[in-house]
Amino acid sequence: MGVPNKRTITKTRNKTRDVDQIKADLLSPKHLAQWKDTKAAEDLPGLGRHYCVEVKQLKEEPYSQKEAEAAVGLRTDNGKPEKAQNEDVAMA
Repeated sequence: MGVPNKRTITKTRNKTRDVDQIKADLLSPKHLAQWKDTKAAEDLPGLGRHYCVEVKQLKEEPYSQKEAEAAVGLRTDNGKPEKAQNEDVAMA
C-alpha cells in the first residue's frame, strides 16, 4: 500500500517501436491492411502515402544472430577438413 514506482511507469510509457519491429510490420500484409483501414488518408501527412519516416534505417536489413557471431569469429564449419598435400621437397 504505497506509492507506485513513478520511474517504471514513465519508462514504459515512453517506449517506442524498434526498427526491427517496424520492418516486420512493413513485410506483413495483414498489418498494413489493418493500419490503412484505421486511418483516413486525408488526416495523414502526405495523404497517407508515407507509412514511416525512418526510411533510411528500414532499407537496411536488420542484423541477425548469425551475422553477430560471424563478426566475433564464431562460425559453424560443417565442411570436411582439407587433407594435407604431400609434396616431395628436394633437399640439396
